[in-house]
Amino acid sequence: MEAESPKPSDIRFAAMNFLAMREHSAKELKEKLGRKYSAWPCLLDSVIQALIEQNLQSDERFATAFIAMRQRQGKGSQLIRLELRERGISAELIAACLDESDAEWQSLACDARRKRFGNQIPHDQRERARQMRFLQTRGFASRHIQQAFNAVDTDYC
Repeated sequence: MEAESPKPSDIRFAAMNFLAMREHSAKELKEKLGRKYSAWPCLLDSVIQALIEQNLQSDERFATAFIAMRQRQGKGSQLIRLELRERGISAELIAACLDESDAEWQSLACDARRKRFGNQIPHDQRERARQMRFLQTRGFASRHIQQAFNAVDTDYC
């Protein structure tokens, strides 16, 4: 006995429930809906496309919200870029939403370093390297890390 094909309204209802909780990328939405409706990928595609056309799902809105959330968590631009790619956001959209030249990244790197290590300036190269590795694991670009340490050295941080 073959399972009955779901109605598009059932899939739309499930998608709207996901979108009501938080923004999702189209890829995330397809993956989540695919867990329940995996036998009907064409139907999933058409429902998601309709949501996009009605502006109920937007990768741009998702990317903007995701970047803001990860910045609040003290994550760097490199990590955020990688995570957005994993969620199916195009390189062009990432470039448009993620401004790495923004001075805010240096400030975020400085804040993350200060929160973890305090206001002390690293006294030796070993400690400085340890703090730099920490910032790299948080996803900060090399130039933002260097600028954060330059700010520490000049006491702006």
